[in-house]
Amino acid sequence: MDIRVGDRLKLKKQHPCGSFTWLTLRTGMDFRIRCEGCGHEVMLPREKLEKRIRRIYRGEEEINPHISS
Repeated sequence: MDIRVGDRLKLKKQHPCGSFTWLTLRTGMDFRIRCEGCGHEVMLPREKLEKRIRRIYRGEEEINPHISS
């Protein structure tokens, strides 16, 4: 899955603050993401994060990661 720094991720489950979207701050084997609702930062392993992603927003483009191109 192609995820880059600066991408916005819409996850399957809602954060306790009510937001579904997260900003990607670091990529690699672990990801650092920041909640766009409250600013909370979390580090997650790649495998765990990729299972939770519903949509990827890169600039104005929306990417569905579950449909192969």
